Amino acid sequence: MAQKAHEKNQIMNILAIDTSCDDTSAAITQGRVVLSNIISSQHEIHQQWGGVVPILAKRAHQERIDAVIEKAMQTAKVTKDHIDAIAVTYGPGLSISLEVGVKKAKELAALWNKALIAVNHMEGHLFSAFALPKTIKVDEQNIQFPLLALLVSGGHTELVLAKDFGVYEILGQTLDDAAGEAFDKVARMLGLGYPGGAVLAKMAEDGDEKAYQFPLPLAQRKDLAFSYSGIKTAAFRLITSITKEGTVALTKQQIADIAASFQHIAIKHLVKRTEQALKNTKVRALVLGGGVSANILLRKALRTLTKKYGIAFYYPKTKNLHMDNAAMIGVAGYYKAQRGEFVKDVAKLDRDPTVEISEKGAFE
Repeated sequence: MAQKAHEKNQIMNILAIDTSCDDTSAAITQGRVVLSNIISSQHEIHQQWGGVVPILAKRAHQERIDAVIEKAMQTAKVTKDHIDAIAVTYGPGLSISLEVGVKKAKELAALWNKALIAVNHMEGHLFSAFALPKTIKVDEQNIQFPLLALLVSGGHTELVLAKDFGVYEILGQTLDDAAGEAFDKVARMLGLGYPGGAVLAKMAEDGDEKAYQFPLPLAQRKDLAFSYSGIKTAAFRLITSITKEGTVALTKQQIADIAASFQHIAIKHLVKRTEQALKNTKVRALVLGGGVSANILLRKALRTLTKKYGIAFYYPKTKNLHMDNAAMIGVAGYYKAQRGEFVKDVAKLDRDPTVEISEKGAFE
């Protein structure tokens, strides 16, 4: 496929697509500026199952993706002739969900004769902190490296040293459950529904974080690994004990206190590891990305930490940039385009559900 030549620092219009899990999303970005960011949530489909059902997620993506792309383009007031390139999430994520977005991106790249950019989903979360609203007319802010990124989502919890655009080193990651996953699972134990992480955080506002003592994970370890299976198990045992194995209902105050106590230790674990990383690296800024970046207490704790170390703090500016979304893929894709990292052979692009942010795709 012929690819359009792009000059370095040219501001590009990118159609971005993300189907990494259970949200179908398409966006139009112009450099770091988000012209549209449409997200079709599948929560109503998976709620009754208490988690994402892969085959249902794939089917919903297939049913919705064309309409979501069309809406993104209409909202941004662009046609295919205004699009310079197409960016798509190729991994990590749910394999059969990724397949839908990758297939559609390849189809449109061939049909419209556009360059194709393959973006790592976690790199997208990193750059979500730098996405700008369309009210910004001129983007003069420079991203200065090195950066430390704390990426915290339903599927991932990791500390990444970003040495430059596209140059990443994973300093530490979860050994088991991700933080966002643990929030959702404890929320479900408390009867707060699925996904319930945000609801748990809201309930915690009325609770006492000192009401129950949860163990701090990996307290004796010197490395930067994370673990959430232990406090998740501790929450299950606590709830089982209080409810006498389900024969007694939790009171509203007990739910709030358990939520607050769990959240306190979950955030303490994240902040402690982040401070360890800051002590070991000389970075100019801390970046927070992923679904858990919406947590107000986490942001407050990290803001205090960055003031202590005299560095800048960045996190997503709007709610729809915290969650899985295509705008962040477009912004990350823009910087890949500036480095000339287009897919050389569109036909060879495939999903990679376990790819890490530090890895390069074989298709580049």
